[in-house]
Amino acid sequence: MATRRASLSLKGRGLALLAQRDHSRVELKRKLMPHASAELALAAAQGGERDGDLADDHAQTHANTHANTRGNAYALEAQRPTASEKVSAVLDWLQAHGYLSEERFAESRVHARAPKFGNLRIRHELSQHGVALTPEAAQRLRDTEFERAREVRLRKFGAAPATAAEQFRQARFLAGRGFSSDAVRQVMRQLGRAAGAATPTEANDD
Repeated sequence: MATRRASLSLKGRGLALLAQRDHSRVELKRKLMPHASAELALAAAQGGERDGDLADDHAQTHANTHANTRGNAYALEAQRPTASEKVSAVLDWLQAHGYLSEERFAESRVHARAPKFGNLRIRHELSQHGVALTPEAAQRLRDTEFERAREVRLRKFGAAPATAAEQFRQARFLAGRGFSSDAVRQVMRQLGRAAGAATPTEANDD
């Protein structure tokens, strides 16, 4: 008889996901919740089948015993942890043993996103995961944002804008990538100086 392959436990699923890449606690909980709910549903169905069998076997001769058994089953059901509690316990274990690290997740996300996006976009993405940058990481992003914005603009457009409309289009692109208004202004001003003409922003400042 073929042996059915055992399904992964919640802990096993969590470890498998973390082996692929770092996750935030929020993200990992979202991925594990459907499996935890399925486990509880299966346990409840199996418990219901056992209760049904017991009722068929002893309905006539052991009515009182059956009532007590069902009462115990209801008590056990009330004590059974919810899907959220089961997942939270697994996440606590993963964090305690160093498999799940929100600081490591933030570092990996910043490393992947910084060459393409500005600080506003990066902080927004992290906030959706319930993760905040350390003060040191936030300072590094601020210190490098101008250079990163300049590189992103260069990769996208190459040549400096020749008209005010083109300048506006390039500035809007950088803003859409999540770069701060200060970083965008610095990039466009540098381009204007390099071209030997003041940008509209500089003219307004004067």
